[in-house]
Amino acid sequence: MRVLIDTSIWIDYFKSGNNSNELDGLLDDNLVVINNIILAELVPFLVVKKQFKIIDLLNNIKLLPLQTDWPEIIRWQTLCLSTGNNGIGIPDLNDCPKFLAT
Repeated sequence: MRVLIDTSIWIDYFKSGNNSNELDGLLDDNLVVINNIILAELVPFLVVKKQFKIIDLLNNIKLLPLQTDWPEIIRWQTLCLSTGNNGIGIPDLNDCPKFLAT
């Protein structure tokens, strides 16, 4: 099973090493995927901080292509809100159907 690591987890991992054993294991097992939204959130900050080795690491992770189905995102957002899960962002909702299908 592939795992998409959210931007907030990457930031926490880079800053404090939290969850490093789990994430390191997933990386070692080549189970992590990334998408362009997460890269767009992380890479500019890393460029400013001159963290080019980390950028290389991220760019070598298998890229999960984005195919945005806006009606499906609206459906997922409605489902989440109706069940009290209102903390899920649209970038994350974009990948819900793909991960539930695998």
